[in-house]
Amino acid sequence: MRVLVLSDIHGNLAAMEAVLGRARELPLADAAILLGDVIDYGMHSNEIVEILKDFPYPVLCSIRGNHELVMLTQDYSRLSSDRCRQCSRYTRSALSEEAWAYIKEEMHPNGMQELVVDGKRCLAVHGSLEDIYWKGIRPGESHPAYAKYDYVLSGHSHFPHFFEAFYEAENPHTRNKKKTAFLNPGSVGQPRNLCPMAHFALLDTATGAVDLERAPYDIKKEQEAYRGQVHDFYRARLEYGV
Repeated sequence: MRVLVLSDIHGNLAAMEAVLGRARELPLADAAILLGDVIDYGMHSNEIVEILKDFPYPVLCSIRGNHELVMLTQDYSRLSSDRCRQCSRYTRSALSEEAWAYIKEEMHPNGMQELVVDGKRCLAVHGSLEDIYWKGIRPGESHPAYAKYDYVLSGHSHFPHFFEAFYEAENPHTRNKKKTAFLNPGSVGQPRNLCPMAHFALLDTATGAVDLERAPYDIKKEQEAYRGQVHDFYRARLEYGV
């Protein structure tokens, strides 16, 4: 099975459309996994939800991120700055009834979900087991709690990564080793790795191959939607991938 893995779309419509366009050029994906933060920062949260409600791929899971959590709880205390809090309050005020219904009814009511994909045991988590919503996984981490999974799919950091960790296991055929693969697809709509493209990933569960993909998009067009609703930082950062 080929799985399209998306995270941190953050209301960026042009980036999302570029990802879907690029995905059509690649070998066809069989399904998709969505790792949260589909809304906020960008000016097109409602339009993103409209796409997700009629997504062109079967969605195996769609989990909430910390920005969906903030919308639901109205607890802005863990956001990183006053401008971020102001932005999230604006987004909340602008959400459509359809967007609220999607967040409440169609996204998994937690920031993590266990699932089996093509016989592989997977964990989809917005952040990490250390903090489901607010702390991402760093490349090279190998906490023993992840050992039971074949794949750990995470977001939140806005930095793409793929690495493998090896744990002790009672299996002489594998020299008493067990492998867990960690994948973060990066951010569709708010990359922070100094690459201002839309990031996503394709996972092939049959071969274990992972493609970390990047799709250029019309940044200027997306920036035109910012008309003083939020701090200009969120418009300007798109140009630099920060």
